Amino acid sequence: MEARSALEGLLFDGMVIAAGGFGLCGIPELLIGAIRDAGVSGLTIASNNCGVDDFGLGVLLKTKQIKKMISSYVGENAEFMRQYLSGELALEFAQLSACSRIAQMPRGSLKRNESIWRRKKTF
Repeated sequence: MEARSALEGLLFDGMVIAAGGFGLCGIPELLIGAIRDAGVSGLTIASNNCGVDDFGLGVLLKTKQIKKMISSYVGENAEFMRQYLSGELALEFAQLSACSRIAQMPRGSLKRNESIWRRKKTF
């Protein structure tokens, strides 16, 4: 199945997406490309990190489709730093274990289970 057809009818502006992978390993690269091509915006992404400038979730940053990141690590992405420091991107630090639990939740349950990262730091 093609990534674009796998996401058909699921994407909408302002949605929350939990993206797997660790660093640049095991990321849903084809799905990230399909999300970019769909043009949805105002996304909140829960993931270990936001890739690098032109790879991984960094491609969604480049097109300014992400409004908020929930991450445990934010290094190695100059565009991430630029958007965060200019106020274009919201950031919430979460422990890596919290990111893992977010990824395991049933669809639509994130809003009901925000207490899993009670020790969150929002900057």
